[in-house]
Amino acid sequence: MVVLVTLIGDMVGSRDLPDRAGVQRRLAETLDEVTALLEPAQRLETTVGDEFQGAFHDVGTATMAALLVRLALLPEVDVRCGLGHGEVTVHDAGRSPLLQDGPGWWAARAALEELARPRRSAARTWYEGPDRGGVNAFLLTRDALVDRLGERGLRLLAASLRGATQSDIAVSEGISRSAVSQQFARGVGAVRDAQALMAPTRAAGEDDA
Repeated sequence: MVVLVTLIGDMVGSRDLPDRAGVQRRLAETLDEVTALLEPAQRLETTVGDEFQGAFHDVGTATMAALLVRLALLPEVDVRCGLGHGEVTVHDAGRSPLLQDGPGWWAARAALEELARPRRSAARTWYEGPDRGGVNAFLLTRDALVDRLGERGLRLLAASLRGATQSDIAVSEGISRSAVSQQFARGVGAVRDAQALMAPTRAAGEDDA
């Protein structure tokens, strides 16, 4: 038995997608990439239907994982992620996904169910655990800023969270450094910096001179 921050996610409206199988393959690839980047306590993997799960040692890294998965799938499809803090018991470590339960998973499921309530319809990430109010205030603000970004802004944010500098991004996007700076001023920089405060051990691209 160990205390972890668990994550249960699902894709929003995926049943109506014309290429649902393709999106699910893309989700699986994204989960592998984020697992390699963040090295969670339990790898991110698909479970049943449109759901996926993973577990982390701290809430900051769990919130980063939820955001990276969301950015990788937008704008084609959106995801919701419930995060929970508590004890986790693994009953069969040889199964994939793991056979497990415990308060940590119950909390994540409760958080995901909270996102399904009408008053939370615009929210995309929710947390049940210590400092619930502070973490959810951050998540509501962060996800609202992400909702305001266009396709380029989403790509720039994803690259920055993975450690790219503004100069790196300008080259990869084929645009001027000034155009990148404008995107950062419109919300990309604020989300990156706020996320870095939640997960200070994870590198984020600096605003290089």
